[in-house]
Amino acid sequence: MKHPKKIYSDKEEALYLPFQFGIDPMEKLLLVNFEKDPDEEFIGLEPQFFDDEINGKGLLVIAWRKDMQVEVYHDKQIQPDPKKYDIAGKGLASMHQVDFERSEFEILSAGVVANIVFRDKNDRLIKIHIEEKHPKKRAAFGLLAPMGDAATNPSAMPLVLLHDFYFVRRKHTLLEVVIDGKNHQIDKLPLPLDGMWMYFARYSPDPFIVTFNPSFSGILESENKEIGQLLWEENGSAKEIKSYSVSGDGHQIKIAFDPAFPQFNLIKAGLQVEGEFVISGENSTGSIQGIYKVSTKEDDVQIQIHPVGGWIPNEKKMSLRFLYTIASIFKNWPKTYLWTAKLKKEDQQWEMRSSWMRLSK
Repeated sequence: MKHPKKIYSDKEEALYLPFQFGIDPMEKLLLVNFEKDPDEEFIGLEPQFFDDEINGKGLLVIAWRKDMQVEVYHDKQIQPDPKKYDIAGKGLASMHQVDFERSEFEILSAGVVANIVFRDKNDRLIKIHIEEKHPKKRAAFGLLAPMGDAATNPSAMPLVLLHDFYFVRRKHTLLEVVIDGKNHQIDKLPLPLDGMWMYFARYSPDPFIVTFNPSFSGILESENKEIGQLLWEENGSAKEIKSYSVSGDGHQIKIAFDPAFPQFNLIKAGLQVEGEFVISGENSTGSIQGIYKVSTKEDDVQIQIHPVGGWIPNEKKMSLRFLYTIASIFKNWPKTYLWTAKLKKEDQQWEMRSSWMRLSK
């Protein structure tokens, strides 16, 4: 299926790519929630470990607050970018370099082992201690984490694709979160998984962190194949984008269009062109589906991307399918994201201003 050739002007123009994937390398992550037994300030802790040229090598802990802002505590060996945390809840409250008294964090075949100790901004001692020693092999799986559900003013759509993901099993596990001398009870998964009861503490030794279409304001450069793999096809005088993919951190992320995304700078004025898209990584992490719209005026174009189909898991395990059904946050949060780009031709160049907004749930 193709767009009608008659929508295009009969001339030749450069091809532009108005889409972008950003990749933030990460080695492993762990998220421990205690919302039902909160600290006076925090409701969750999220250790992350990095070892790459962008972030450096070291440990970072995101402390999730009751007001859904985050505080970031990190090793001096890494230099995290404060700007990227606006996709986390209500954004960054503060960032602190700390000396971790203990920084053990491993994900083994038997589960997660962590012993992390540091002091927060108020000099309160925080301890995360987990020793998971279950004799049964964990039946890990992949998913799209619903991290984007908490963001109120995101500058990008966060796609946190977690491979080899699993929950911490309650049996054969020591799990403690102690803040300022108080031991907090960890939230529990409300139903068994693989015949076992779990904590609502989860981890991945192979996360793939992607930001889709970060907000942009400036001159749009014509297509550059070096930044990713672009597949396009001719449709009369136009070049239409069938798919665009980017690889990094051992994985690939791809957006594909049906019909192929039209060459916006050749569409005649006064038209609206629509189609569908799918964003996917590996099969285990499912896909995001939605619609696109391109509306044109004279030297003026508007593009919208709306993931109305939400996240479509690719999971055969019945217990997980049931979990995704009763916990609708997993599948529905992408539906609340809407990306709008306004493009205008000035002095033979295309200027683009784009942003995301959250729609009511």
